Amino acid sequence: MPFFPFIYYLCIVKKQTNNNCRTKNLHSRHIMFPKEIYINRRQKLSKALDGGFLLFIGNRNAAFNYPSNEYAFRQDSTFLYLFGIDEPDFAAVIADGETTIYADDVTMDDIIWMGPQKSVADKAAEAGISHTKRRNDIATDVAKAIRSGRAVHFIPPYRGETIIELSELTGIPTANVKQSYSAELVKALVALRSQKEPCEIEELERHQTIGYNMHVTAMKMAAEGRTEKEIHAAIDYQSMLGGGSVAFPTICSVSGQTLHNHTYNNILRNGQMLLVDAGSDSPLHYATDHTRTTPVGGRFTQKQKEIYQIVLNANNAVADNSKPGVRYLDMHLLAARTIADGLISLGIMKGTAEEAVSRGAHALFFPHGIGHMMGLDVHDMENYNEDLVGYDEKTKRSSQFGLSSLRLGRELKPGFVVTDEPGIYFIPELIDKWQAEGLFKDIINYDILKQYRSFGGIRLEDDLLVTDSGCRILGKRIPITIEEVEALH
Repeated sequence: MPFFPFIYYLCIVKKQTNNNCRTKNLHSRHIMFPKEIYINRRQKLSKALDGGFLLFIGNRNAAFNYPSNEYAFRQDSTFLYLFGIDEPDFAAVIADGETTIYADDVTMDDIIWMGPQKSVADKAAEAGISHTKRRNDIATDVAKAIRSGRAVHFIPPYRGETIIELSELTGIPTANVKQSYSAELVKALVALRSQKEPCEIEELERHQTIGYNMHVTAMKMAAEGRTEKEIHAAIDYQSMLGGGSVAFPTICSVSGQTLHNHTYNNILRNGQMLLVDAGSDSPLHYATDHTRTTPVGGRFTQKQKEIYQIVLNANNAVADNSKPGVRYLDMHLLAARTIADGLISLGIMKGTAEEAVSRGAHALFFPHGIGHMMGLDVHDMENYNEDLVGYDEKTKRSSQFGLSSLRLGRELKPGFVVTDEPGIYFIPELIDKWQAEGLFKDIINYDILKQYRSFGGIRLEDDLLVTDSGCRILGKRIPITIEEVEALH
């Protein structure tokens, strides 16, 4: 990658040849797909809801520690998907075949502090919308719809200020707003957003370069005496160079057995492994999500090689077998059996992989799901309802420990973008609990397991695009084999 990654990013956007997916406004505050993309999405949604009254509240700025010191703004992903307007304090209604944007034009005070801004009408026009009203007018229009007996459809809110506004608009008590969302609207949105359009795939693929740089930077820095903090900073810096923020709080830890470790206080020592789970939010807010585990100092021990290869085998098995019509639940179980087989070969487990997985004994080492949807959200659409996104009438969520954490179980379709992230973890507290309770004594060799109490954890994650006949890894694959990882040092 050239020294100036963001300039490179802009260049490849401009060189893009597919007119239907070409982005624009590269030098304005935000960029968008062509307006036809958003028009088509809204038409499909309106048709699916048979002309219902659909209410969408965009995100507002949020104060960090006092009113004028704000967090970096992140627009609601549904609002981005349907309207493309990456600005705070917008709302929208789709009703009777017409879309209305509700927002206020900036004041002179805003211009003094932020510079010239486009009008609301101009911003709406870029999304193919000609009807705009003042932000407060939305209350009048929602009240009119309710008086006429129309159902007001909205998605589940996840921010307190949105809950309050929806309560004020609809009259639903704040305590009941979350569960009063429209399941019909959510199902229609999930159907639309699950299979990515060509423009979305191009954006996801393009930004994979930034994810690659983030992880290779971290892998090269995994050396004796380095701190988690400085590596974490370097990872996030690479994401910023790519024109976007991080897609989620970066996990960068030598305590890889803790699945979501967001502390960065350790100094790296030879013999440890550094687990990094990190992703970048593209300028259009499409995510990358990868995990790599690297030996500090660049060389795996024999035990580390053995466990690492088992995880890599599971990762490759999922990539080799994922295709349309296959349930991701079955890919999870394939990964679980691969992990159990490998642990049996090392004497850590006993019996057969089939029995270990069917009874859930493998979850001591693999207590999470194989992956999730990815797109505008790193866990795509999970603000709606995780079961409506990841499951359907054919596939229901299990209650078994470990398997119950699988976010995506339903059949894969072309255009799905999913993560493939098996792992093996040695969690001393969980091991002690299971041993004290006498769980799976016939399957788990607790005596041999003592040798791995301080091992940590290994996770390996790639982003997969489901194609018409199989799947492929998005972007250039980040070094992952033992030989590739060791060659970086």
